[in-house]
Amino acid sequence: MKVMRDLETLANNLEVGDIVERHLMDDDLCLFNRQPSLHRMSIMCHRAKIKPWRTFRFNECVCAPYNADFDGDEMNLHVPQTEEAKAEASILMGVKRNLITPCNGNPLVAATQDFLTASFLLSNKDRFYDRGSVANIVTWAVEGAYVDLPKPAILKPMELWTGKQILSLLIKESRVSEVIVNFETAGKTYSGSGGFSPKHMCPMDGWVVVRNSELLCGTFDKKSLGNGTKDNLFHVLLRDFSPEVAASRMCRLSKLCGRWLGSHGFSIGVTDVWPSDSLVKEKESLVESGYSECEAFVRQLEDGTILPQPGFTKEQTLEAKMNGALSKVREKAGSACMSALHFLNAPLIMAKCGSKGGVLNISQMAACVGQQTIMGSRIPNGFIDRTLPHFLVHERTPAAKGFVKNSFFSGLTPTEFFFHTMAGREGLVDTAVKTADTGYMQRRLMKALEDMTVNYDTTVRNSEGIVMQLTYGDDGLDPANMESNNTPVSFSHVLAHSLACHPWRPR
Repeated sequence: MKVMRDLETLANNLEVGDIVERHLMDDDLCLFNRQPSLHRMSIMCHRAKIKPWRTFRFNECVCAPYNADFDGDEMNLHVPQTEEAKAEASILMGVKRNLITPCNGNPLVAATQDFLTASFLLSNKDRFYDRGSVANIVTWAVEGAYVDLPKPAILKPMELWTGKQILSLLIKESRVSEVIVNFETAGKTYSGSGGFSPKHMCPMDGWVVVRNSELLCGTFDKKSLGNGTKDNLFHVLLRDFSPEVAASRMCRLSKLCGRWLGSHGFSIGVTDVWPSDSLVKEKESLVESGYSECEAFVRQLEDGTILPQPGFTKEQTLEAKMNGALSKVREKAGSACMSALHFLNAPLIMAKCGSKGGVLNISQMAACVGQQTIMGSRIPNGFIDRTLPHFLVHERTPAAKGFVKNSFFSGLTPTEFFFHTMAGREGLVDTAVKTADTGYMQRRLMKALEDMTVNYDTTVRNSEGIVMQLTYGDDGLDPANMESNNTPVSFSHVLAHSLACHPWRPR
């Protein structure tokens, strides 16, 4: 109590010029950084939200610019002390001001992993909800905002709303909202409409159409919600409205998808990669045909009938042909695996929507790990003209040169495991060496370019006033402000947006 009274006395006797230290509070501006700082988005300004426990927490959408994940990464927090520093941090370094990478103008802060999976599942054609469920799901996202529920898609025998309608409410929640979005793009599952049918007739529902902020067809996935492409909902919101609108819709999607996926359920088990008997038989036949093809190539070399490729010896030609034949085995096994899996298979869903993994990962888990390579070639011979002491001298069979016919599900033999670790070791060494090389290269580039500035006469000059470029980039265009990949303004988007907002009606 005495300490509290002393603190109150000090607080009541403050004078101009006194420095008061306090704890961090909600909405304080903070600079957040993750090493190595390789580009300007490695340090950005966030607003603090004080939470219990000793961990940093932030929205997963912002992981990409930091190259951060949640497996033990360490990050640094710096708190600006003056009003000038806070203003500069907010305007120049705020997350909302850095949604786009200056490298190529593509969105870097966007939906990722669980958010993509949930958006993909929720926008499927088979999602229907009653009024109570829709109100509950939308409440997770809009946080007390006024919402106008659209008319139900199904009227009889009971009123039902679709998942597409719920996602549309994230963009424009009510009639008073001025956010009107219009865009079209091909999703990851787009397979073409076939013949002369319009694009939106894609049997996989892969063509995404948003008209007047309403998702009419298509399923949301990495192409329409993720980073790395300008045909993206958040890029359209940023371009046509403001960074605040794009960020608010991204936050809504994050909240909704996290809660929805938690209640809906999405998990992976061993049964998800358990191959069927037909898939096992198809894989065995593919492996046998690949082995037969390789044996034919070896016979051609022994008979002297193999034709060397330009710039290759006969031995090198044999290796190239065998490597190509065995690579096709894994590709065909992957295709067979994808067609054999049920459409509700969890790894398949993640590969289709782009949230994690791909065809190769599923193929290696369920069908065939495939050919292991070192420096782009099959495993070379080591001591005594063989890859491992388990094989005969000068043996050229696929199994002796690094082909793994088993899957991770069936388990690798000892020799297959050795080959797999050889390829893994190469990746580890490359990563270690690459880090040092690229770090030193970046340092040299930065030291050479750090004094260059763009002047008011549009020239690029160094600290001595020497002209390096008459116009920045020879065209004076900022990649972050380019609406499409090659032009500053996307006229096709402007036209489509105008036609949707102001349709022509005959008098």
